[in-house]
Amino acid sequence: MTVEIRPATLEDEDRVLYLLEQLFEPPGSVPPDYTRERSSAAFRWAVEQPNADVLLAFDGETTIGLTSVYADIQSLGFGPKCWLQDMVVDKERRSHGIGGLLMAAAESWARSHRLTHIELSSNSGRLEAHRFYERHGFGRANAYLKWLGR
Repeated sequence: MTVEIRPATLEDEDRVLYLLEQLFEPPGSVPPDYTRERSSAAFRWAVEQPNADVLLAFDGETTIGLTSVYADIQSLGFGPKCWLQDMVVDKERRSHGIGGLLMAAAESWARSHRLTHIELSSNSGRLEAHRFYERHGFGRANAYLKWLGR
């Protein structure tokens, strides 16, 4: 298996949404007020912005993983950060190093944008994901989330 990582293009939208929705499977859940249309608009926004990307992993023509990266706030104490979001590898392809390739690509993207660090959040029930992040040098931190609703 030869895996290629590249930024998404608008033509990749259906592939991305298919993988993204795998994040909603247990132990995940569907976000409040989720719609495919909202995710579609967010995908198009990320692809078109100079300070964001959706990074895709391919095995041949098959999309097998993704993560999204954003040049985020300029923290007073820590400097400019990369926010990593939506890390997912196809459920049939997990534990084969694809996540590690995506993480390396995200780190390279962050460095190329002169960002000082990467932050992410992960559902408290995703214990395998937590071990993955720790193996890749991330330390645990508390994060809080409040859904604002409509």
